[in-house]
Amino acid sequence: MTDPVRIPSQDPDRAHDTNTVERGSFCIARCVCGWSGPARRSRDRARTDATEHLTAPER
Repeated sequence: MTDPVRIPSQDPDRAHDTNTVERGSFCIARCVCGWSGPARRSRDRARTDATEHLTAPER
């Protein structure tokens, strides 16, 4: 079952909108820019991955 949790970007000019997706016993952070974090058993850690992605400088 997919249960997205929205984590909006703090900067409205950035084209990033992250969410977390449940895959079995794992949770994965994803972004509309194509980025996805590693599968985590901890939802909190997946949300932290998403927050770190949003606050990371553009490359």
